[in-house]
Amino acid sequence: MRAKRMMRAGIAAALLAMSGQSLAAGGVTVVTAQRIHTMNPAQPHAQAMAYDDSGAILALGDTAMLLKRYPQARRIDAGQATIVPGLIDAHGHVSELGRMRASADLTGANAKEEVLRRLHEFVARPGNDKGWIIGWGWDQNRWPAKEFPGAADLDAQFHDRPVWLHRIDGHAGWANGAAMKLIKRDLSGTWQPDGGKIVRDAAGKPTGVFVDGAMSLIDEVRPATTQAEIEHQLELAMGEAVANGLTGVHDAGIPLAELRAYQHLADGGKLPMRITAMADGDSDALNELCRSGLYRHSSGRLQMRTVKLYADGALGSRGAALLADYSDDPGNRGIMVMSPGQLFAAETKAKRCGVQVATHAIGDRGNRIVLDTYAQVLGNDVAGGHRWRIEHAQILEAGDLHRVAKMHVIASMQPTHATSDMPWAEDRIGPQRITGAYAWRKLRDDGVLLALGSDFPVESVDPRLGLASAVTRADEHGLPAGGWYPEEKLTAYEALRGFTLDAAYAGFVEKEVGSLEPGKRADFVVLDKDPLAIDPAQLRALVVRATYVDGKPVYQAK
Repeated sequence: MRAKRMMRAGIAAALLAMSGQSLAAGGVTVVTAQRIHTMNPAQPHAQAMAYDDSGAILALGDTAMLLKRYPQARRIDAGQATIVPGLIDAHGHVSELGRMRASADLTGANAKEEVLRRLHEFVARPGNDKGWIIGWGWDQNRWPAKEFPGAADLDAQFHDRPVWLHRIDGHAGWANGAAMKLIKRDLSGTWQPDGGKIVRDAAGKPTGVFVDGAMSLIDEVRPATTQAEIEHQLELAMGEAVANGLTGVHDAGIPLAELRAYQHLADGGKLPMRITAMADGDSDALNELCRSGLYRHSSGRLQMRTVKLYADGALGSRGAALLADYSDDPGNRGIMVMSPGQLFAAETKAKRCGVQVATHAIGDRGNRIVLDTYAQVLGNDVAGGHRWRIEHAQILEAGDLHRVAKMHVIASMQPTHATSDMPWAEDRIGPQRITGAYAWRKLRDDGVLLALGSDFPVESVDPRLGLASAVTRADEHGLPAGGWYPEEKLTAYEALRGFTLDAAYAGFVEKEVGSLEPGKRADFVVLDKDPLAIDPAQLRALVVRATYVDGKPVYQAK
């Protein structure tokens, strides 16, 4: 409680410091800054914005005009800072970020030995001395041999406690012998679970790595997460999100239990941001939407009107479904997590219920099958405003690139995937297919709407990294010089639009948020510099001074 009181006091002090004067009573607030980027083509820039106590924007214009119009208004002066609309991550995983923060952090580990060291550090902390050891973030592509690990690596250090470690993309897991022993079936042989793969050695014995659908074998024997734990994970993650300038997240695939946790938080006024939740596949959450209708909380901060489906796996774990063999793994063409028939059935059900479909597709085969099934299910409606989405749209064959625009499909893409994958992506698919990968410019120039996000915690929750990756296609050191396949770069304006107005459109809320204009909500971010004027290499270093939702501060920098 003391920490919460100190946080509230810090927010109030920071607000007073920004305003330069005490907050007078009144029903209107006027916020001023050196520049406000509205993302409204009819009024692209302003110096001041007025909004009422409910958080509804009243007007934008120059400072003198608005202060004259609202002489009794509270004043927030952001000085030389720049204000942009609240940033929206069009594809993230909120509870997974929270779970990651509560488990062993393995992100960035450059060798198996470093993973083991971090696990020892994790179990040495108070409260981690018994039960399952859970970790997140390993990536064999960062290791010298670039090969999948095995149970033996973990058994040598942790033979008496179950260990389960999620790969960075969430599409593979690494277990030890103690965890595999809890599975009540023989994992040896040649059989494979639907939509997944048990990695086995030459003798047919499981190595300890489970890909995509096979991960459920371990997840089913893990202790269930309580509702209180889910809510704590969501609060942890949302707090981190708003601190990075996010005012909204499209939570890409959650079960009904997580929707209930969100609802409980929303009922208690504990959602600091807007959550557009997607039902996790053809499951209870989708059934609830079909039974009760599209969901929206009275606060306006929570909605569910979308179902998230999975076509294939991920490129990093060689689970993305390809039309031809992996260039670095002959004979392997990846995994279809859902068959074309299953996709068609789930999409048909969603269309019947008026639910938007968003399908994970990484490989060119996965993307083609999604486009094929969308065309079948939508029929004549394919030319309308259905707003169906492909999540990632990462590798597309040349002909399929053009189909996305013709079918009015939204491409929900994550710029940091390109800069994270560029050291090894071309090894996976070769020099010809790579030209249709991470093809933001080709798609946008073809008329495709790009809703941008991060896929956190696969990538960082920080949208500034996404803005930088979209504009530079280079890493934090500026490499490769000039950018990786630089012809696919976006402009800073296009990238910002992808994280604001276009992400809002993908979530059916473009009339409420995504731009700053009268009648919309006062969701905005105060940045120390102008993201549309600085050198693109400096986008990563932008400082988030404050994040506002409904005109109220949900984060203030110290």
